[in-house]
Amino acid sequence: MITNLCTPGIILILGSLLVPYFQGRAKWVYLMLLPLAAGAVLLSWTPDTSNIVRFWGYELNLSRVDKLSLVFGYVFCIMTLVSVLFALHVRDNLQHVASLIYAGSTLGVVFAGDFLTLYIFWEIMAVSSVFLILASRSRQAKDAGFRYVLMHIFGGLLLLAGIVLYAQETGSLEFAQIGLNGAGSWLIFLGIALNAAAVPLHAWLPDAYPMGTPTSTVFLSAFTTKSAVYLLARCFPGAEILIWVGAVMVVVPIVYAFLENDIRRLLAYSLLNQAGFMFCGIGIGTALALNGAIAHAFCCVLYMAVLFMAAGVVLDRTGTARITELGGLYKSMPATCIFCIIGAASISAFPMFSGFVSKSMVISAAGHEHMAVLWPFLQLASAGAVFHAGVKLPYATFFGTDSGLRPREGSWNMQIAMGLTAFLCVFIGVFPGWLYVMLPFSVDYVPYTGAHVLQQLQLLGFGGLGLYAALHFGLYPAEARSINLDVDWVYRKLGSAACSFLDWSLNGVNALAEEGMRAFARGLGRAVQAFPVSFLMFFGVNIWLLMGLTGRKLEMKKRMLVRDMRAGTMPIGFGAGIATLFIFVVYIMT
Repeated sequence: MITNLCTPGIILILGSLLVPYFQGRAKWVYLMLLPLAAGAVLLSWTPDTSNIVRFWGYELNLSRVDKLSLVFGYVFCIMTLVSVLFALHVRDNLQHVASLIYAGSTLGVVFAGDFLTLYIFWEIMAVSSVFLILASRSRQAKDAGFRYVLMHIFGGLLLLAGIVLYAQETGSLEFAQIGLNGAGSWLIFLGIALNAAAVPLHAWLPDAYPMGTPTSTVFLSAFTTKSAVYLLARCFPGAEILIWVGAVMVVVPIVYAFLENDIRRLLAYSLLNQAGFMFCGIGIGTALALNGAIAHAFCCVLYMAVLFMAAGVVLDRTGTARITELGGLYKSMPATCIFCIIGAASISAFPMFSGFVSKSMVISAAGHEHMAVLWPFLQLASAGAVFHAGVKLPYATFFGTDSGLRPREGSWNMQIAMGLTAFLCVFIGVFPGWLYVMLPFSVDYVPYTGAHVLQQLQLLGFGGLGLYAALHFGLYPAEARSINLDVDWVYRKLGSAACSFLDWSLNGVNALAEEGMRAFARGLGRAVQAFPVSFLMFFGVNIWLLMGLTGRKLEMKKRMLVRDMRAGTMPIGFGAGIATLFIFVVYIMT
């Protein structure tokens, strides 16, 4: 048992606070050392490691380590390292600090052993990721960041409410498999599903991620949705609702990616499509399906990073991410083009690339369970990925109609980061055993059988044939600058209507109250003008005296009052009484 705070997440969070104090190459070295140190601590951990600390009377487990948390911890540490390397040339301390806190809090979520620890790191992750969206400092980024934080505050409140109810129902804060069997568990599920961008709660992702900088979007693509997938695998394996949510997710984003003109928005929808496979695997709940979902999350983090890095380099060098303004870039950016093609082949699940050895596990699991409805959805989605990410993205960006742009390659650190990640995509595709051994359940699945390879090649062939037919018969929509409406249109309109109603109702009541107070003040002023203050004071004090005094004392008080009034003064106690009465009246009125 470990009893200190030397955890990978806390190393990154606390280490980020010193980043602004370094300059030049010393900052480069320090930035690279932080994820390496976090990775070294992680490699020293073994399953059943724990790290208990006491906080406000609670025992918090900062490091619940098993095979499930380790596999996500490994890929998040890898992504932190290559993402920091990709952003090494950036001179914005805000991005460096926010990205390290974001990565560290994600690792905190993965290794949390109780719901209180989970919630603390979950909120840190949400807040830090907002700054990565705002880092581009544009009006669009500010608007998207505002909508992003509203959605994640809502998701955090759902999670918190669910945790409170679950703790009351069970008397425990232990973070483990809970299932969907009560109000608390359903609220927890909804809070996690929002962060996982489950349809129809997904529109925040393609709205916000493309608004980040060329480097910050790489971090965003790796952590939030995959940490939510980890939580679903931990808490809700076998939940049937995930099968059908996943089935919708693997199909609907394909349509939007097919129509999208911005390459980063296209990739955001591709990210949703790939998350759908993970949802389905977790929902099926068998050992093969869970292994497939977790393996696919691992591979997806890597190949989506390659694609977002390539898109980031294109945006950084050309100043645009619109397909209609790109084309012919392979002539001056051959390395970026090759890395993008490797990422495209991986997401399309070509044999010998990482996507094939993970996605085929989920599809096979659906077949083994004889899911006659789900299996065609997964096959259709696998072929659809060829359309938008496998062909459209690399072809339209690097080939296609020549835009005349001749930008130079990305900086050396960008190329090394893309090269390392692309290498891992190929390495896992060729040697899947390295990934399979890390999975939480024993793996007896063999991806490279004649049936699997032939089936996938047929699927890819039909996908290519469908794309050719769409182009040949004029069914493929022409690329054009456009705004594609998603389900966020609904809640934006509903939100605007709700704000208008609240403005009309609550502010209307407030206006009536203010007008009533003004009328009262005007009436009081006219009363004071009509009756001299001295007369009112004299009348009130006399009543007070007559009620409490008799005989000689009464006569003495009356003489003193008349004398003070002739001199233009009043007793201090009487003034305090009038002030108290006025405050009381104002209190009653408000």
